[in-house]
Order: sequence, then C-alpha cells, then structure tokens
Amino acid sequence: MNALNSFLFVAFPYVAVMVFIVGVAYRYRQKGFTVSSLSSQFLEGKQLFWGTIPFHFGVLVVFVGHLTAFLLPRATLAWNSIPLRLIVLEVTAFIFGLSMLIGLVALMYRRFSNARIRAVTTPMDVVLELLLLAQVVLGCWIALGFRWGSSWFAADLTPYLWSLVRLSPETAAVFALPWVIKLHIVGAFALILIVPFSRLVHFVVAPLNYIVRPYQQVMWNWDRKTIRDPNTPWSEARPRNN
Repeated sequence: MNALNSFLFVAFPYVAVMVFIVGVAYRYRQKGFTVSSLSSQFLEGKQLFWGTIPFHFGVLVVFVGHLTAFLLPRATLAWNSIPLRLIVLEVTAFIFGLSMLIGLVALMYRRFSNARIRAVTTPMDVVLELLLLAQVVLGCWIALGFRWGSSWFAADLTPYLWSLVRLSPETAAVFALPWVIKLHIVGAFALILIVPFSRLVHFVVAPLNYIVRPYQQVMWNWDRKTIRDPNTPWSEARPRNN
C-alpha cells in the first residue's frame, strides 16, 4: 500500500506535470492549429449553450477557489475562522460544483444523442468527459461527506502540493486522507496528464486579452433587419462595408 501511495502521490504528479509541459509545448509549436477546443457549435447550438454555460462558470469558480486555497492558505483559514463566512464559501463552492455537474451531463447527453456530434467525437473526447464527470462527482461527494474542505485543503493539501514544488515531497498528511479524497487528487493529476492529447489544451490560448482590449464598435451601413430577412430579394451588389 505504501508503494502504491508513493507512486500515486510522489511519482505520478511529476510524470503528469512533465508530460503536460513537454506535450503542450510540442503541440503548440508543431501542431499549432490543433490547439483549440475544436468547437462543434456550427453543428448544434441550443443544447451546447445550456451545457457549456453552467459548466464553464462552474469550472471558473471552483478552479479559482482551489487556486486561492493553494496560493493563499493563511488568508483562506483566516476567512474561514468566522463560521458564517465558512458556510457561505462552502455553499457557494457546492452550488458551482453542481453547476459543473449539470452542464457536463448536458454536454455528454448532447454528444451521445446527436448524430452529427457523434460523427466528430473521438475516443479521447469520451475519456476526457468521463474523467471530468468522475472528478465532479467526487468533488460534490467530498463537499457533502467531508465538510469544510477549503480549511483542510489549506491546512493539509497545500503543504503537500508546495512540497512537490520544492522537490521534497511531504506525504504523511495525504497518505492519511480517505480514499475518496485520494481519488480526487489522483484524478486532478490525470487531467493534467491528458491535457496535451485532448481538447483541454485550448485553455493555453484562451483570449484573455479580450478583457483589457479597447471596446470594439461595429458600424452597420445597411438595415440589419432587411438584410437578414429571407424575404428580401437577393442582390448581386456587395454590401457597402464588405
């Protein structure tokens, strides 16, 4: 058991991170045009909207919560020192975890029920979504069964993760955790491992510059309602701003 624990929580994290770094760098430099989410919105849009919006909002909030507990453990524990704030934090995290779960289930239903989406589905898409589903279910399970996770994450998991960064693993605390939490940790590193081989790689080219770029004003030189009306006669003349 100790050998298995050592592999999963010492060797495997380093393997996952190395594969991530080398794989993402190779894919970006050698196959740059594949570094995207390969959107299927043009094949189907309505179900995609109701899946991707709750999923991505949930991912964003849950990820920021985990990152905050990792980077600012003392601030997290100080915030949680007041019970009401701790409850607000835990309930908020659980709600957005459910948002992830609902969105992911909707996306998986869309993938397997729509013939056009199935036609462009790869085996890695299925592996990725099943792994994400397992992670989200485990996360919700942990939130309900092992409460105040933000506090014990900051107190126990953060020192372990920083010990990996320092190349001096301290595993006593993580070895003693329940198996459900251990599976969740291993699943997180497994997701890191498969990033270079899956659609997850698109986050490295996320258009974050859109947040700070100047407001873009679009000017129309024709009546939009008329030009988009299917009853409007077709014309050979090109639009004046094209």
